[in-house]
Amino acid sequence: MKIIVLNGNPDNKNIKFDNYLTELANDLQKKNHGTKIFTLRDMNINHCVGCFGCFVKTPGECVFKDDSAEICRSVVNADFVLFSSPIMMGFTSALLKKANEKLLPIFHPYFEFLNDETRHIKRYKKYPPIGLLLENNERTDKEDVFIISEIYRREAMNFKSSFSFTRFTNDPITELAHEISRI
Repeated sequence: MKIIVLNGNPDNKNIKFDNYLTELANDLQKKNHGTKIFTLRDMNINHCVGCFGCFVKTPGECVFKDDSAEICRSVVNADFVLFSSPIMMGFTSALLKKANEKLLPIFHPYFEFLNDETRHIKRYKKYPPIGLLLENNERTDKEDVFIISEIYRREAMNFKSSFSFTRFTNDPITELAHEISRI
């Protein structure tokens, strides 16, 4: 299985978070899964400016050349994507939000009505299931986690895929690796 991890940790001093992801990747690789971690803070990712160039001018690709093109290609070709971030001010980091917005080119600009909602039409035959890994802080409450999880569950609906789980960095790595392996 090809697994992509989007590391939305903005703080290079938060070594514990990065080490958790590295150990998770190592555990998954021992189970014969190809795992790639994108450390977003080390990448050049521009903000989406809503120009719709990825729909009209350069279909399927952002008109602004940055590292998001590599992320989009990897996500589309993955078997599973793990969005990961410390919880900051009640949500995921700005880095992860920015990377998530830059996934827009993987969808068509056209819409369909699905389950009483408007959704983008798929550009590709398949999209990977997604999961969410969060690092709590002392101010995190259940409502924060619910809101974040609900937004990523809805993101999975855009992917025409499934939302697999919300897990936390205080969960044992072997348990998370096992859960990902079963997807």
